[in-house]
Amino acid sequence: MKAMQYTGYGDPSKIREADVPIPKPAPDQLLVKVAASSVNPIDWKLRNGSLRFLVPVRFPSIPGMDLAGEVVEIGTKVTRYRPGDRVMASLTSRRFGTAAEFAVVDERLAAPVPKMMNDHEAAALPLAGQTALQALRDLGRVKEGDTVLIVGASGGVGHYAVQIAKVFGAKVFAVCSGVNAPWVRELGADEIIDYTQTSEFGSPASFDVIFDTVVSEPFGRYQGLLKPDGIYVSTLS
Repeated sequence: MKAMQYTGYGDPSKIREADVPIPKPAPDQLLVKVAASSVNPIDWKLRNGSLRFLVPVRFPSIPGMDLAGEVVEIGTKVTRYRPGDRVMASLTSRRFGTAAEFAVVDERLAAPVPKMMNDHEAAALPLAGQTALQALRDLGRVKEGDTVLIVGASGGVGHYAVQIAKVFGAKVFAVCSGVNAPWVRELGADEIIDYTQTSEFGSPASFDVIFDTVVSEPFGRYQGLLKPDGIYVSTLS
């Protein structure tokens, strides 16, 4: 099969096209024909070596953690999926490899692709969507009636966070540029804060939860905006 490989730590010049064997699924795995794969920040961090002491990479290595595609083979212990099923998945940082024609996926990491979602939409969802969900539901504990500030609301994680916060019944203040404001409002944001026009994101003690997806400024920048029992969550948390 065709795959992209990087041959060592460094810039994109280290990436090449290669012919490699199609992987075989373990008993609890699916073999998926990849229709689409997305690129996330962790992909370039793994490639450039900034995470080498936490997640060392053995080269040559196929990058990519997210995918959408069709199941073509299943392991002997797989019960939830059959060949022909459309699935999406986010692999782990220690077993990546979705930038290829085929990839193996642990059954527990796969989810069915909704019929109304195309392959590109599905491939972009897993890692960014899970990040937003975990930040708001598990760490932020967002509930109905909360007031939530989302910094970077038009980004890969932020635009999912806007929608998830609204599903939870929160009032959403979205920080983004004016160019992206109409789209973010369509996603459900109640108030738009254009960071190109103001550095004031709210009044003191006004937010139950602040989710910072950009992390370009220290926590002290937002501390005063939180209610006494408010929660700050960032993508570095």
